[in-house]
Amino acid sequence: MYVNVAVLKEKQPNEGRVALVPSLVPKLTKLGARLHMETGAADAIRVPAAAYGDVVFMDDRTAMVADADVVLCVQPPALAVVDAMKPGSILICFVYAANEPELVKRMLARGITCFAMERIPRISRAQAMDALSSQSALAGYYAVALGMTHMTRVLPKITSAAGVIGPAKALVMGLGVAGLEAVATVHRLGAVVEGYDVRPETREQALSLGATFVDTGVDATGKGGYARALTAEEKTKVDAALTKHIQASDLIVTTAAIPGKASPKLISKAQVAGMKSGAVIVDLSAEGGGNCEMTQPGETIRVGDVTIVAPLNVPSLLGTDASELYAKNQFNLLALMLKDNVITIDWSDEILAKTALTHDGKLCDTPKQAKAA
Repeated sequence: MYVNVAVLKEKQPNEGRVALVPSLVPKLTKLGARLHMETGAADAIRVPAAAYGDVVFMDDRTAMVADADVVLCVQPPALAVVDAMKPGSILICFVYAANEPELVKRMLARGITCFAMERIPRISRAQAMDALSSQSALAGYYAVALGMTHMTRVLPKITSAAGVIGPAKALVMGLGVAGLEAVATVHRLGAVVEGYDVRPETREQALSLGATFVDTGVDATGKGGYARALTAEEKTKVDAALTKHIQASDLIVTTAAIPGKASPKLISKAQVAGMKSGAVIVDLSAEGGGNCEMTQPGETIRVGDVTIVAPLNVPSLLGTDASELYAKNQFNLLALMLKDNVITIDWSDEILAKTALTHDGKLCDTPKQAKAA
């Protein structure tokens, strides 16, 4: 007996990741998986089919998923994929259900059990499965690299016979996983770095990575580790405190995002207008509309003498490493269910219960619902 696992080729524009890497093939096989991949699935990370060993590659994705017990991918699959999946099979990927109502409807109709990677709970035991964190860390690193390519000056202090230049001043706004990685990266590269977050408890983390913490006197700690929305009075207070730091910076990286909601605006048009000539903003929250009022998602623009870079799907720009981490996240989740050549879902497991989005034709909005399903 074995479990058929199918890995899709990503079809969405600008997606350069894949849900399976060669190093995990023997581990999945040992658990009882028989692996199939859509032809060309790993082309984006430049890994040949031969590197996957015993994995069977198939041209027909419909036939592949029709016989699969588990389907793995990064982005939400096409509706036709879900329609071809057999009832009761499992789909594991990012979903963001609020953005995919028709996909969720089809999964409910087909009785598909879907584990949405963005729903992995933020608990210690689930850290090895936390794809949001693994991908955000890469994005935070790459944001600094993107900023450097648009800057007209260097980050570190450099001494030469002609004199001394630098260091540049950097500000990281939003100290979640991406922000903290950006702080660590820009500090390693020699800039003077400041960190800001509406959650005061991030202060110690910023300080430990070499940043000075910008304290505005406002605590906006919300549920689940995310920040809550600011009141109008709080926003006025924060803007006043931040303006001098924004306008003194050569590089700003913004990372503030609330899953399923529009990104909070941290930098106003007026603040951009007062920024230094040649300053660069890298807005990592472009997917949700951006943290800067001037951001144009997916575009790099000039506003006066300030450059605003707003890339989409940043982890995909580091496809090889992003795929390695994401595939390991999925493997660790799948390993909770795949044992002795059989898929068994223990709904009393907090990780599985909270990650499940749909099961047996029902929406699993809460752990209680998932456990009862």
